Amino acid sequence: MEFIQKLMSGFRLDLGPLKEPLGFIRLLEWLFTIFAFGTTGGYVGSAVITTNCTTKTDVPIQFNYPFRLAAHPFIVPNCTGSTGNTVYLMGDYSSSAEFFVCVGVFGFLYCTFTLVLYLGYQHVYRETNRGPIIDLVVTGIFAFLWLVSSSAWGKGLTDVKNATDLKNLVKHCDPLCQIKEHPAMGRLNSSVIFGFLNLILWVGNCWFIYKETPFHKPAHPPPNPEEGGPSS
Repeated sequence: MEFIQKLMSGFRLDLGPLKEPLGFIRLLEWLFTIFAFGTTGGYVGSAVITTNCTTKTDVPIQFNYPFRLAAHPFIVPNCTGSTGNTVYLMGDYSSSAEFFVCVGVFGFLYCTFTLVLYLGYQHVYRETNRGPIIDLVVTGIFAFLWLVSSSAWGKGLTDVKNATDLKNLVKHCDPLCQIKEHPAMGRLNSSVIFGFLNLILWVGNCWFIYKETPFHKPAHPPPNPEEGGPSS
């Protein structure tokens, strides 16, 4: 309780940093990380093919995050009235999808922490050089993680699209089925876009955080001429 009281007593709300690039870009990162992992993590895809039997039958095909496609079989009925064939989607793309979502979730948590620090504890952040230096290092690490995870998930999404391509799946029907409804991939496409937008934001923010570190600021600023200097 004493620690919490000290923490709250040191809180000084100041929205000024949001008007500066340092705070404003961090707010954009906070929003875009939500969009990135939100559009991927809760995705559910569905498609429908129709048999060409005398009695047409719709065959639903469903898959979802984390895209272990083999866990989502579907049954294609035979025109003879027998049980039908069980068809499995091919591929497991959970590693790239889960890595992308993980980077987004941890990025969101870090953005939340630093926004609280910027807006409520700016005096603590700037009182030593340690705060900006740590912020710069962590932001640089996240920029690298966004590059890797977005590239991996972009490749994974391409493989998911190929594995769920109805032009290939209808070949499992005898006679050949008709395509009735394609899976909606717009949400997943936007997730990759948000991933690379996050990369741009986090890389750009490194420069503004760098300006807060002693690596950019002179250790001993030149004296003000008005304050007097050595007379010539």
